[in-house]
Amino acid sequence: MTANWQGNGGLVAATVLGLVLLLALPQIVDPVMMIELTSYVIMAILALSLGLIWGYGGILCFGQSAFFGIGAYAYAIAVINFGDSTIPLLLSIIVPGLFAALLGYFLFYARITDVYFGVITLTVTLILYKVMGATSGSQYVIGAAPLGGYNGIPAVPPLNFPGRPELALSFDGLFYLSGVTLLAVYVGLRLMLKSRFGQVVVAIRENERRAELLGYDARFYKLATFAIGGAIAGLAGCLFANWGMFISPDVFGLAQSAQVIIWVIVGGTGTLLGPIVGCFAIQWIATKLGAQQLLNANLVLGTILIGFVLLVPKGVVPTIGDALRRLKFCPYVAPLVEQRRVP
Repeated sequence: MTANWQGNGGLVAATVLGLVLLLALPQIVDPVMMIELTSYVIMAILALSLGLIWGYGGILCFGQSAFFGIGAYAYAIAVINFGDSTIPLLLSIIVPGLFAALLGYFLFYARITDVYFGVITLTVTLILYKVMGATSGSQYVIGAAPLGGYNGIPAVPPLNFPGRPELALSFDGLFYLSGVTLLAVYVGLRLMLKSRFGQVVVAIRENERRAELLGYDARFYKLATFAIGGAIAGLAGCLFANWGMFISPDVFGLAQSAQVIIWVIVGGTGTLLGPIVGCFAIQWIATKLGAQQLLNANLVLGTILIGFVLLVPKGVVPTIGDALRRLKFCPYVAPLVEQRRVP
């Protein structure tokens, strides 16, 4: 009973903290910083999708940006053709989710091992990058939407109130929507992982053979987790297309794929808060490094990654959580950073 209360207390604390930040930040930061924060929040949703797949499902996916890019392109193409953003928003979730389910079906039911799974997902991402980059001719259009090749799709129409294309979302509105979406995804995943489905997913990650001997189809649970993660990444792609009002094949690039991995490693796998913290921290560092000319940003980020792998292998959030539990610090804080384990 106490453990359940503490777990619920951690979820309530995270929700309250998220709402406070969502309401307070626009009042204390300047408009330029608000634009940056919006991109951080959107990318944190992408990081959460990999945090679920890798940290809880045990699925080594190096191509999470594939679903991110598919969601962005699905929204951009559909909204240009439909005008209203209601259906395109749904398509940005459904299309990458279905693509992940289709890809995952062939990989999981073929019993592809972790290393090969990572290589194949990365290869699929790079194939999408090349394919979308080769669509620069005027003949490459879908309805009224020109694909544009490496030049991308400019002037992507923003999200609007359902059925009201004339009521487009402002930049402030996009921040609030992105923040609420991040909070909703976080809370939804926390609740899902507390359910029977989530417990089975974690059990399969811990010992797949034992879970199968108990009668669970590990391939199905992995496939479902993979599809959910793909849908969440697609939603992040839709918000990203709105943030930049532009989308190009760079969303499928190797740099984008590597960044997501770094965010999760730095923040910590096996926790949902970790990918969010890692995403915000690394993006902030990358922004600061980009504003100066003394140090190479990629070299610094690579050094940070190596340092965390060698010195803090669990990541920031799990390490802090272990320290808090050893110190018996506030029983309602530790559940925020708890790594889920199966007895």
